[in-house]
Order: sequence, then C-alpha cells, then structure tokens
Amino acid sequence: MPDDAAPAPARPTSPVAATPRGPSPQARAHAEDLARFVEASPSSFHAAHEVARRALEAGFTLLDEADAWPHPTAGGRYVVVRDGAVIAWVTPAGANRTTPFAILGAHTDSPGFKLKPRPTTGREGWWQAGVEVYGGPLLNSWLDRELELAGRLVTLDGRSHLVRTGPLLRIPQLAIHLDRAANDGLKLDKQRHTQPVWGLGALGAPDADLLALLAEHAGIRAAEVGGYDLVVADTQAPRIFGAHEELLASGRLDNLLSVHAGLVALLEVAAGTATEPPGGEAPIAVLAAFDHEEIGSETRSGASGPFLADVLSRISGGSGASDEDRHRALAGSLCVSSDVGHSVHPNYPERHDPANRPVAGGGPILKINANQRYATDAHGAAAWAAACAAAGVPSQEFVSENTVPCGSTIGPLTATRLGIRTVDVGAPILSMHSARELTAVADPYYLSRAIAQVFAG
Repeated sequence: MPDDAAPAPARPTSPVAATPRGPSPQARAHAEDLARFVEASPSSFHAAHEVARRALEAGFTLLDEADAWPHPTAGGRYVVVRDGAVIAWVTPAGANRTTPFAILGAHTDSPGFKLKPRPTTGREGWWQAGVEVYGGPLLNSWLDRELELAGRLVTLDGRSHLVRTGPLLRIPQLAIHLDRAANDGLKLDKQRHTQPVWGLGALGAPDADLLALLAEHAGIRAAEVGGYDLVVADTQAPRIFGAHEELLASGRLDNLLSVHAGLVALLEVAAGTATEPPGGEAPIAVLAAFDHEEIGSETRSGASGPFLADVLSRISGGSGASDEDRHRALAGSLCVSSDVGHSVHPNYPERHDPANRPVAGGGPILKINANQRYATDAHGAAAWAAACAAAGVPSQEFVSENTVPCGSTIGPLTATRLGIRTVDVGAPILSMHSARELTAVADPYYLSRAIAQVFAG
C-alpha cells in the first residue's frame, strides 16, 4: 500500500462477528484433507488410485485379483483396485471363520460429461471436444468454468495410464444480448449446447488433435492408445468460506465426501485409534467404493457387479471358512451405504418434507423411503443411531416430500446381492449434481466419526 494511502476502515463489529462460532479444529482439518482428496481425484480412476495410495502409505498391502491372496492374519490390511473401484479392509485381532463384516459402501464417480470417440470436433474457427452427458448433471452449472479432461488411457499392450490435462476446456454460455429470454428459463440442448471449446484454428491443423494432446500428457504416443475412459472435471479448487468459515464448496462432493470419510475411519482402525467394542468382537472393517453409481451401477466395477461379493468370498475362503461359516458371517454383518443427501434449501423450502428437515451442520442424515429406494429398516436405523451416539455426533433423518420422488443409492443393490442388512446414510448438501456443491464443514467430520464406530463394532 502506498505511504500516503488511507488505511482500510476497521471492520465493524456485530453480534455475529464477535461470536466465536464455527467448526471445531478437528472438523476444519478433516475438511481441508477432504479438499486435498477431491483435488487428487478428478475421475473415478484417480479416486481409486488415491485411496490405494493413502492405504499403502498407512502400511496396507496392495493385492492383484489375478494373484493368489495371502491367508488373512490378525491386523492384516489389504487393498485391491478394479478399474475405478477400490476395496480396502482391516482384519482385527481374534478374527475367525464367522467374524462378521462392517462395510462402508460409497461411489467414486460423479455426474458430468464423458469424452466420445473421434473427440476432436469444432466449427467457426473453434476447436471443440465431443462429449456425452454422464449421469444427471445440472447442465447450467458447467457453463463458463475452466475444465479439464481426466481418466485413463489404455495402450495396445493393455497397460493403463492415468492422465489429467489441467485447465483446457470451457463450455461458453450464449450472451444475453443474443437470447433476451435466458433469465426467464434457460434450456440447454445436450448435443448442441454442451460441447466445450479448447482452442482456436483450423480443424486440419497438426496440433488440432485432442487425443494426441492427451497422450502427450500421459507420456505416450497417440499411436499407442487403444482405448480411453475420460471425463470432464471442474478445475476450481475446493474452498472453505462463510461468516465463520463453516461452509465448504467443492466439485465432486457427490460422492467423494463419503469415500474420504470412510477412508479416514478405516485408516484409524488400521492404526488402532478407533474405539474397541466393549467386551465384543470387532468386525472385519471394509471400505467398498464402487464406480458407475451415477449411471445405474450395472458394470463389473459397479455395486450391481460382483466386486464386493468376490472380495468377501476370498477373505472368508482365505481363513478356511465353509459355506456355512460364510453365511453366518454375512448374517451378522452390516453395510452402511453412504451417499450425500439433501439439506433443506432456504430458497425452496416447499420441496422438502414438512416434518423431516435436515439442516447443514446438523450431522449425518439417515435416509428412509417407504418404497425401499433406500435400504434402511428399523434394525439398520437403530444400529446407525447407536453409532452416532457412541461417536457423540448429532444425527437427523431424511424422507422425501411425497410429490418429489427421491433417487436411490448403492444400498438396495448391495442388500439384494449379498443379503447383508444395509442402512442408507450421508451428509446433507446443497446443489447436488452441480459442478460445484456445498456442505457444512462440520458434517463430513461427523460422518467419519460415526463410520469409525461402525468399523469398531
């Protein structure tokens, strides 16, 4: 500031500014680590890689599905990756052939856009990328943002290469001068109005080759690429803000928030810092983060696929469990399906149930639906209430307003495949399926504390 410049006026005091409110230091630290996790995970493949990387740093052993797996030992810690999905688990001391599982189920993918074949397109002097809508994004939230491409390139020799471009793309909105009714109701054509630009020039130019650019980022030649799975991701960093820095805005909270909360809790179990059950048997703690939830889960790495069943079977088989033993273990198991849920929106309060109104900062939500779009039943609700009470965190319930049908989660799929009692939970957020979602800083931390209690038994 120049020497002769007037000093900035003092910020006026007010009851709000003077009140020492805001999230706890532990919740703040958890949110900051969640932000780092999101930034490292622009695609489901990056998210699975980041889970495995953090697990390996904590002393876990990375397993290959094509190899013979070791017999489980007390305190054994393992992680296995299948495409964009990852499963990690900790075997407690004293585990036997009928030890039940405590599972946290979540998903690594987020709604948005996926790169099409023959991706280099364009017109009117603009280079564009051919993309297809993935899941059910709020399309308008992706406009006028600096975006990147991220995912995997698979070379002709079968090797997979993670790649991300950094800021490269933008979906430009039409100026209001050319659409005077835009503020009366914006309607985007999914084909014509969502193709991002990434450069200027003639399409025939040597550098007008999006696949070649991606290969360069991955350190390989374009001629080596045999296939790819690439999505569009927002590059804006997560940000803590608000009157008392109690809010967190970020892309991909749906559902990296739950993956991260489960991972933090699992690593605490592995480190021996989670509370042991009083006089009871600790379960085998499992984090199962699936891909493709946003498009129905019916893939080999989705919750409707065999991944979790395969892993649980191999864990039991390694201990010499019989079919009878496995059935007994599953009968005593619990799966907590964690996905973000809806906080009451202050601008649209009528869209929520009049009696059950989850609020941001009010703790994790228990999801209930009469038609079993969520898998919660009375026993599952009681188990979750006990976990929240043991963790000392608040909890609240979510049920849809009758004229606004709810979505679904991996919970009913997992319950159907395995017969494990399943309960659906999550953290309340606003702007679900936006390119940038909003949560309270406290809620991801509350969620991880309750999950740690489930893992501890």
